[in-house]
Amino acid sequence: MQLDIERLIAYFGGVNALAEALKQQHPEDAASAAAIYKWRTRGSLPLNQLQRLSALAEAQGRPLDLNAFLQQQPTLEQTTMSNPNNRVIIFDTTLRDGEQSPGAAMTKEEKIRVARQLEKLGVDVIEAGFAAASPGDFEAVNEIAKTITKATVCSLARANEKDVRAAGEAVSPAPKKRIHTFIATSPLHMEYKLKMKPQQVIDAAVKAVKIAKEYTDDVEFSAEDAVRSDLDFLARIFTEVIEAGATTINIPDTVGYSIPSVWYERISEIIRSVPNGDKVVWSTHCHNDLGLAVGNSLAAIQAGVRQVECTINGLGERAGNASLEEIVMALKVRHDVFGLETGIDTTQIVPASKLVSTVTGYPIQPNKAIVGANAFAHESGIHQDGVLKHRETYEIMSAESVGWSANRLTLGKLSGRNAFKTKLAELGIELGSEEALNAAFARFKELADKKREIFDEDLHALVSDEMVSLSQQEHFKFISQHITTETGEEPRAEVVFSMHGEEKHAQATGSGPVDAIFKAIESVVQSGAQLQLYSVNAVTAGTESQGETSVRLLRDGRVVNGQGADTDILVATAKAYLSALSKFEGAERVKAQGTI
Repeated sequence: MQLDIERLIAYFGGVNALAEALKQQHPEDAASAAAIYKWRTRGSLPLNQLQRLSALAEAQGRPLDLNAFLQQQPTLEQTTMSNPNNRVIIFDTTLRDGEQSPGAAMTKEEKIRVARQLEKLGVDVIEAGFAAASPGDFEAVNEIAKTITKATVCSLARANEKDVRAAGEAVSPAPKKRIHTFIATSPLHMEYKLKMKPQQVIDAAVKAVKIAKEYTDDVEFSAEDAVRSDLDFLARIFTEVIEAGATTINIPDTVGYSIPSVWYERISEIIRSVPNGDKVVWSTHCHNDLGLAVGNSLAAIQAGVRQVECTINGLGERAGNASLEEIVMALKVRHDVFGLETGIDTTQIVPASKLVSTVTGYPIQPNKAIVGANAFAHESGIHQDGVLKHRETYEIMSAESVGWSANRLTLGKLSGRNAFKTKLAELGIELGSEEALNAAFARFKELADKKREIFDEDLHALVSDEMVSLSQQEHFKFISQHITTETGEEPRAEVVFSMHGEEKHAQATGSGPVDAIFKAIESVVQSGAQLQLYSVNAVTAGTESQGETSVRLLRDGRVVNGQGADTDILVATAKAYLSALSKFEGAERVKAQGTI
């Protein structure tokens, strides 16, 4: 049971009337209209404010009977069934479209770890990959389908029989499964890429949907490059695939060309033009080439779509995709505008963001909305003063509501293996084997000897670093190094590492210690790779913090990211470089494909 905040506010005449009445009753510290809007958004209010409302009702001569405002809290399924138009389905494509960012390819183990966090976050659909792209991608989708129990597991497939059947077989173990098939529909793509006539495109789409229905009732169809497609043709092909059995129709802005006002009109027109459109869930998938992916997604929601395709941190090829965290929080914070719900547990947003950043090697920009380090920081003296007096003066949501919290002290050097395992479970970290657990625990004990205080964030970084090592079969493994620096002299690095199981000793000088480390390793490996990016992030505050290092390398047109973590950032640097080299040397990597 919970209070019906909407009716409670209406009982006092609405937000503005209630704010004015409270101001007259408590002129010095009354709840503002903004605060009352937030009660409605959160679905709750502080106990002291509830007491004030009771006192206000007494003063107005109409005692407040709270029992009259209690309502049974419906389950998510009940909410969806009773009012499907009030529910926005969150379709996460971090593991497929997000992975197409240069160097962001993940191992099967990394994909499974991200998928588990996405399920914990509460996403409705996890697009796990493109099963037909490679045996490695098929295996990753299949393993995720075996692992995930609550969310729908989806595989992308081009509109041909081979792709669709591969997708169907890959997702078959999942309790809830979807096949997402697509084909280009713009004149440009049909003529030059597909070399097909419009009717041939329709026939291929219909055939793909019918084959997909052999594997699952949940079939999504996307019209690639819909933004540049003819509206009449879109109406034709959508009508045909719905008749063939498609249950979700996705309208993508593949090249990020549209703007919100135009996208709203286009989506509205498409939905109006499809006679059997009431039988499906309408969806949108927006790219961020003009920085408008989130704005276009929200405009599409206002036009009637009830599924948005998005990624954690807006990860994706070129300028990225619509950011899941921004869409979800826009719907939640501006519930007064949208009046729509999602199934997302917003307190899991920051943990999901940090995990994806760590696994892919893509740092989060400090001023990134919702999940950036500065998202809830206030530098201006006026802002700081206002926030100290009342947080809602300059904060439209709380940091805690999206998963930001103070660093939590967790374990110490005397903590045992069982305590370590239990703590990982509390953090939602699952290691796939006893071997992985033992290796991570050994790393934890090493860290505890170096660092007096170990926080949750340390454990996330430690486990990520260890899983990278295990998943790459240790083609290259850091052993030790010695760095010599002296003012006026070139730094010298002596690095010991194993290469395919054989111990190697390397040394070199460089313009700085990092340069010396890279040159030393390259003097032995001679990979021919070009350094594209080097970054270091502190895992926690304080001088004892672990450094999490990312290295991006380019070789023969292929980009890889390597990660390393250690209290010594130069050790983390060597680990990250060797991690990237292992990705070049490893067996076939899981690589997402497909563009919509």
